[in-house]
Amino acid sequence: MHKYHRTHWLLYSILLIFVGLMIGLILSAHYGLIPFGQARDSQPVPPKATEQLAQTGQAFVEIAKAVTPAVVNISTLIKTPSQQASPFFDDPFFRRFFGDEFLRESEPKKRPSLASGVIVSSDGYIVTNNHVVDNAEQIKVFLSDKREFKAKLIGADPKTEIAVIKIEENNLPTIVWGDSDKLQVGEFAIAVGNPFGLNQTVTMGIISAVGRANVGIADYEDFIQTDAAINPGNSGGALVNIRGELIGINTAIFSQSGGYQGIGFAVPSNMVKSVMDSLIKSGKVTRGWLGVSVQQLNSELANQFGLKEARGALVSDVVKASPAEKGGIHRGDVIISVNGKNIENAAHLRNTIAQTPIGTKVKIKVVRDKTEKELDVIIGELPKDTAKLGRGMEKEEFDAYKNVFANIKVENVTPDIARQLELPSNAKGVVVAYIEPGSPAAEAGMRRGDVIQEINKKRISNTADYRNIVSKIKKEDTVLLLVNRRGNTLYLTITPD
Repeated sequence: MHKYHRTHWLLYSILLIFVGLMIGLILSAHYGLIPFGQARDSQPVPPKATEQLAQTGQAFVEIAKAVTPAVVNISTLIKTPSQQASPFFDDPFFRRFFGDEFLRESEPKKRPSLASGVIVSSDGYIVTNNHVVDNAEQIKVFLSDKREFKAKLIGADPKTEIAVIKIEENNLPTIVWGDSDKLQVGEFAIAVGNPFGLNQTVTMGIISAVGRANVGIADYEDFIQTDAAINPGNSGGALVNIRGELIGINTAIFSQSGGYQGIGFAVPSNMVKSVMDSLIKSGKVTRGWLGVSVQQLNSELANQFGLKEARGALVSDVVKASPAEKGGIHRGDVIISVNGKNIENAAHLRNTIAQTPIGTKVKIKVVRDKTEKELDVIIGELPKDTAKLGRGMEKEEFDAYKNVFANIKVENVTPDIARQLELPSNAKGVVVAYIEPGSPAAEAGMRRGDVIQEINKKRISNTADYRNIVSKIKKEDTVLLLVNRRGNTLYLTITPD
């Protein structure tokens, strides 16, 4: 009996092992599992996927072939300042001891600079960056076919970092202009230039952002941000889209090391073309002018002016006899579109107007008293800015209220104060003589020397008006102010703690 059971369990165990192996083989075959210790045969890439990848790769190859001939290498010689020469240098006795080599070292030095440029017309006009040719005594251009030309400077615009040079040659390769206003974040972008002097370098990435302003590179900023690798030497090179169209001129990188860190900036092609046309036509840039001071909107200001979102440019002042005043634009209007094109912020409006030809009639849509209104305005020419800064006031009167105006000291605007602030002698309002640091008003941006001209859109002529209005404001109320700061007016919202 004992032997029988042993045989029975042995057969049972063999059967279980066999069944387990069969199940394992079936599962391996069904799910593509690989038995331990056995290598799996490599699977070929599906033909359709291979074909799509090949087509995409070939498309980028064709783009590179089309645009690289129009991207040039620019070499400049820039004089660097030197120490003033000593009058002894011309003395024969001095030269006998120190020699001519010492004199050569004391002369102004020239340093070479290598950058990029883009041929934009077949007769030799080339666009590059202003800093590439700034203070250059000599400019040389090297084409992709190794030909070398001397170039002359047509004009430069430091306010947009764009310059135009020209070489005497015809039938040159060019890049077709693209419309940078149609760019979308996420599109492919290709940068072409000469980083570190490595000619005809092509890198690829995407459009990371558009409309970048307040970067601190130029006065008029509307940069395209890209992660296509841009390095020193790429300045003035081309940024193109997948159709091989010029969408920007590479200008700067954001870097803590001096090299590529994934953030590059390019001047959009529409701005480049506007500046280029003006430089070629007159050697300088003439910009459109509306004649308003504008400021950014935040959620508090948007709510005060009846907007659903903080989009547009808030008019804080209108210049007398300016195109804006003649066209009917008022202080407190929020400009939301120009010729049907939405205005995102103050910088966007400034760039849009600057690129509008002088004498053009434009339709400007504003929000006034929570109602949209369309105005016809004829764009003028930007005059030179002659605004000057004023100075602060002495402490005097103390106004303490149980609201957001607590701990603010004000005084009347006298002719003497107006003169110190360089305001008109008949200027009205109250001057902030003191403001407590950390108070709601200080947190809102109010400063000593600000002239309060309106509170909740009610005009303030003197301290009596100020007290009358402020005394009626509740502790929990948010207040809208119009202030004149050093000759410029702007809106502020003070929110209670």
